[in-house]
Amino acid sequence: MALKLYNRLKGYFSSDRQFIFSIRNIFGFCPGNVSLYKLAFLHRSVAVHTNGHKVSNERLEYLGDAVLSSVVADYLFKKFPYKDEGFLTEMRSKIVSREQLNKLSRKLGLDEFIQSNQDSRNVFRSMNGDAFEAFIGAMYLDRGYNFTRRIIVSRIIKVHFDVEELVNTEANFKSKLLEWSQKEHRSLSFNVVTEVGSGNSRQYLVEVTVNGEVCATGQDFSIKGAEKIAAEKAYHILQPE
Repeated sequence: MALKLYNRLKGYFSSDRQFIFSIRNIFGFCPGNVSLYKLAFLHRSVAVHTNGHKVSNERLEYLGDAVLSSVVADYLFKKFPYKDEGFLTEMRSKIVSREQLNKLSRKLGLDEFIQSNQDSRNVFRSMNGDAFEAFIGAMYLDRGYNFTRRIIVSRIIKVHFDVEELVNTEANFKSKLLEWSQKEHRSLSFNVVTEVGSGNSRQYLVEVTVNGEVCATGQDFSIKGAEKIAAEKAYHILQPE
């Protein structure tokens, strides 16, 4: 209680009060170490040079990605106690995909805080989602894992994601790849490379090739499943947003 009061009073007298109050309005708390959160929105296109090193939000993005993935995995594991690993992995991918995080960042208004050069937004299509992950990394360092988990679950997942609807939404990456290849005039093929194991443990390894070059691979107990995994990997490589 005392920490909340201190941070609120500090916000009123800080030169960053507008930034602090914006974060409070979005996430329901006042930042403690404000510099961490401001760093979360510093894109590499305007990185600051400090002691011979470029400083941007990339390290915080790396950390936030891991924390977010862990929290979402824990949430889904508890929400769906009887679902298998494949279902949980697919659901997590639907929530933390770059496309979803880009949309979420814009919806929350976090894109307004990003510092970047004028042309970078057209080049770095994942900038908004990257900043969101960096913000999660900053929150983790500032407030710890349990606090961060509560914010992600209560303020993000339960407010901005209809998990039940996501269950019934299948991301058909193979169809998306086919559409992309036709639009870009690229040749696309799915090839079964080999079979691993035998009997009930047999798995299939599938390659996705674009213009004859291997783009991604997938392995599963069925050819369809292996194609699905390979297609999703290839899609995110070719269309990172």
